[in-house]
Amino acid sequence: MDDIDTPAWPDDRRRAEPLKGRGTATRLAHRFESAAREVVDADACASEDEFSREGVPLTSVVHEQARSILSRNDSPDIPFTWSINPYRGCEHGCIYCYARPTHSYLNLSPGLDFETRLVAKVNAAELLRRELGKPRHEPSPINIGSATDAYQPIERALGITRSVLEVLRECQHPFTIVTKSSGIERDIDLIAAAAAQRQAYVMISLTTLDPDLCRRLEPRAAAPHRRLRTVRTLTEAGIPVGVNVAPIIPFINEPEIERLIEAAAQAGASRVHYSVIRLPWEVNPLFQEWLSHHVPDKAERVMARIREVRGGADYRADFSSRMKGQGVWADLIRQRVVRARARHGLTGDGPMLDTSSFTCPQTLPQRSDGQMGLF
Repeated sequence: MDDIDTPAWPDDRRRAEPLKGRGTATRLAHRFESAAREVVDADACASEDEFSREGVPLTSVVHEQARSILSRNDSPDIPFTWSINPYRGCEHGCIYCYARPTHSYLNLSPGLDFETRLVAKVNAAELLRRELGKPRHEPSPINIGSATDAYQPIERALGITRSVLEVLRECQHPFTIVTKSSGIERDIDLIAAAAAQRQAYVMISLTTLDPDLCRRLEPRAAAPHRRLRTVRTLTEAGIPVGVNVAPIIPFINEPEIERLIEAAAQAGASRVHYSVIRLPWEVNPLFQEWLSHHVPDKAERVMARIREVRGGADYRADFSSRMKGQGVWADLIRQRVVRARARHGLTGDGPMLDTSSFTCPQTLPQRSDGQMGLF
């Protein structure tokens, strides 16, 4: 068991003031850095940054020729074997995002860099076709968007996620999608066709019904009412939709649990999932900084309850409890979710997707020009 109990913030570091439209203004040093940095004048640093204009951070995107696209999951608490993340980093800027520490592997900050310095895997579809064609591939539902939102704003221009879905449809390979973006509506044609063959399931993440809290927690994600409209739109297209009430944060969005589940049911969702906030590695100080800026009167209570759920630590990476927590409060949350689901006729289980129709890309009919049928 790994206990991760990071101090809220180094005493000698000045906290960067919040930036409109960003989850954090701080380029927190990642855990692999050999040299420590200290902010002396945050305003001057921001104005001189090559990715900023007049102190407002811009989004930069690096086009990457990735070496692989399918990631295999071995974690027993995650209900899928394969995942695809078309991007690294996410412009939505959700302060609580458990994927922020992955930017450390790029030698970039899990803070502001995670939401402003993005990587696009432009050869994702090509790689997917190749990897699905390997004899050892075992068809099992592929999750799209486990560590980054596949429909974040840059997808509108790049269309990498759509190209991935086109490959999956050609091969009749089942997939699931997790997103908090209404951009998914663009691909209803592909997703609905897969759903008609029991090969698709979509989960829309819904954290709060309060638009002001949403703007502070998830500054560039779709507004709550827009996500609920997306649930309705997908459902009417024949796509099974679940709502992911996540993460549940004590004293922040936790009072909304019943209302969130009711709203999901009214929008047409058939299932509700949930998880409790996780604070691995650099997410911990970033989240505590967010608390100090946005809800200073609740900060101590929030962290005390989080530690109660994590056995006294800020975070425990224990597969048996990392998603739901442990103890009295975690049990109470579970009971509230179960009762609210039952009240609205919802379930917490995902649908069984069909893997029997999978067709290896190498066996797809070829066109008259000798090329595979996908293109």
